[in-house]
Amino acid sequence: MTHKTTLTESEIKSVVDSDLFDPFSILGMHRKKYGDLTVISVRVFMPDAHDVQIIGNKDTLKAEKIHVDGLFEAIFPDNRQFFPYRIKCTWDSSNYIFIDDPYRLPPVLSDYDLYLFNEGSNIMAYEKLGAHVMVFESLKGTVFAVWAPNARRVSVVGDFNHWDGRRHPMRSRGNSGIWELFIPDLEEGSLYKYEIKTAQNTITIRTDPYGFYFEKRPRTASSIFDLTKYQWNDAEWMSNRSLPIDKPVAIYEMYISSWMKKTENSSVSDISYRDLPQLLIPYLQETGFNYVEFMPVSEHPLDDSWGYQVTGYYAPTSRYGTPDDFRYLVDCLHEAGIGVILDWVPGHFPKDTHALAMFDGTALYEHQDPKQAQNPDWGTLVFNYARCEVKSFLISNAIFWFDKFHIDGLRVDAVASMLYLDYSKKEGEWIPNKYGGKENLDAIEFLKTLNLKIYEIYPTALMIAEESTSWPMVSKPVYLGGLGFAFKWNMGWMNDFFRYMSKDPVFRKFHRNDITFSLLYAFTENFILPVSHDEVVHGKCSLISKMPGDYWQKFANTRLALGYMFAHPGKKLLFMGSEIGQWDEWQFDKSLDWHLLSYEPHLKLKKFVSDLVKTYKETPALWEEDFSYEGFSWIDFYDSDSSVISFVRWSKNRKDHVIVICNFTPVVRHAYRIGVPSKSPYRELLNSDSEFYYGSNVGNLGRINSDEKPWHSYPYSVEITLPPLSVLYLAPERK
Repeated sequence: MTHKTTLTESEIKSVVDSDLFDPFSILGMHRKKYGDLTVISVRVFMPDAHDVQIIGNKDTLKAEKIHVDGLFEAIFPDNRQFFPYRIKCTWDSSNYIFIDDPYRLPPVLSDYDLYLFNEGSNIMAYEKLGAHVMVFESLKGTVFAVWAPNARRVSVVGDFNHWDGRRHPMRSRGNSGIWELFIPDLEEGSLYKYEIKTAQNTITIRTDPYGFYFEKRPRTASSIFDLTKYQWNDAEWMSNRSLPIDKPVAIYEMYISSWMKKTENSSVSDISYRDLPQLLIPYLQETGFNYVEFMPVSEHPLDDSWGYQVTGYYAPTSRYGTPDDFRYLVDCLHEAGIGVILDWVPGHFPKDTHALAMFDGTALYEHQDPKQAQNPDWGTLVFNYARCEVKSFLISNAIFWFDKFHIDGLRVDAVASMLYLDYSKKEGEWIPNKYGGKENLDAIEFLKTLNLKIYEIYPTALMIAEESTSWPMVSKPVYLGGLGFAFKWNMGWMNDFFRYMSKDPVFRKFHRNDITFSLLYAFTENFILPVSHDEVVHGKCSLISKMPGDYWQKFANTRLALGYMFAHPGKKLLFMGSEIGQWDEWQFDKSLDWHLLSYEPHLKLKKFVSDLVKTYKETPALWEEDFSYEGFSWIDFYDSDSSVISFVRWSKNRKDHVIVICNFTPVVRHAYRIGVPSKSPYRELLNSDSEFYYGSNVGNLGRINSDEKPWHSYPYSVEITLPPLSVLYLAPERK
């Protein structure tokens, strides 16, 4: 078919073969030489169109089909100025639409936007990349931007263009590696992906790394979502937030899918972000937890990963609803006075071919060298922390959750795997750093920069490191040489603690060091004591199932363990189900066994946890000096034969204190004397052996008089009865 055209055969072929590196050089409006004339030419690619007309501000011109696949061109013979126009596209005699041509518009992103992104200093890259509903050049539509520096061509494909990569090729922004396109009249709800022609001339179709919303698994398309519409109601919470260094922190860790069924006959996963406030908030208020930590909510395709293999870093998973539904959940929690912490996974990402791995046919987010790219533990890929654009991606993502979703903190997963080049690798499977060491210098610098940027904007953020080694100064400021986190999980305490508590009480006297050793390093970091999901899966048993002894002793040991945990220096985290005595290990696809609360021991254990958390929050001595030796004094840790330890927790002004006595055996100890710092009588704040908690109800009638009898290097002492497998909290009575 031969028609008059200003295009060459190779240009026509590049359009119909979808091989356009620079679509704006061919499509849209152009001034061209046409014989002896200078003309205005408008080119439009509309497959399946029967007729195309270019409607200008003065006249309308029918476009000629210059290729059977749907390439049209209208040639305005007079040498007029460029003018705005619309396209009238007719599919048959009665079906037509008017279209604003994306290829007549200028770029959306500024050169400065590109510069910041490539430099690694664009800490809000999500404002520019991804899909954004906006008004541009007086047209409402959506702008798309994606980083694919080694691609030959990138197109936006979706349900609005039949997933045809020929229809919306994107504009290359040169050396920045970013491709962008504004598509008029395209609004919220449309599904889309990026079709990428690689340097190897293969086609790969990818979801948006900056996508805000995704189809529900197993489908993987991104969905245009406008994040500007939600109206927040948590202004009071946001204005009163503070970094809780000297405040009580009791975190309830949970996995949304397996927490609770919405209705008795429904599946586990039927619960939604909108359902949770009505169920979760009363429960947290009853049990007293003032923070909730959600295991990863970022989009992930595989339920079995528990959210730790993320494919959509900028999207709350669609399993439970929309991004605004998740905002509603956070909003309600804040209005109820409960802070929100998210699990965040910057250490690795999965190899799914629709996501980040080999994104444009080359290693962008990961290292090219498999010795640096592979994480053998999880079969995933490690981010290339040296690459500026990757730093922009990850740091922007952390800020995104604070900015757009008002979260209060991030628990950064698997920090140890980021810090060490040889993490879980054998000799010959890793490459030393430039000094010959195993430290990942790029990851160290990334983590420092991450925390610096977060605290510049959100000084009250709870940045929490799950770091399982003895890396120094994780929770110390960057200017002192630290990594800059606010808190670190105390994995050493957790391992020693469970090893000790799992021992039969008759053998505990030989392992006293396991329960006391943590006090040698308790104040080297700002520690959180975690009893997390990792400790109740993969054959490790649930909390109560770890405990030795008969049925009654398992409950008593559980109360003792939790009572000791809440008295030990450090903030607290408890995984869901532990508070009700869940017997089974946690299963991600099964709801907690809430029916257990119909049995007295489980109901009373929940009552104990509620009273324990309430006592903890109401007692400044238990949290004001969590990170200082000033807040802790041993009374006696030598009585290994009795397996009894006792210590003092001090408030900041040292006027108030709490005596904590733990009896790790099932033997009642009468007339047991310990030294105390105050002459005043002591009252029982908490007795884990109370009958209210399914205990044997041994105690001291709620009150103990002190004697002017020096003991344990203290000027006074008390003689008490120690209940079996119990913890006692005693506080001086004040007039």
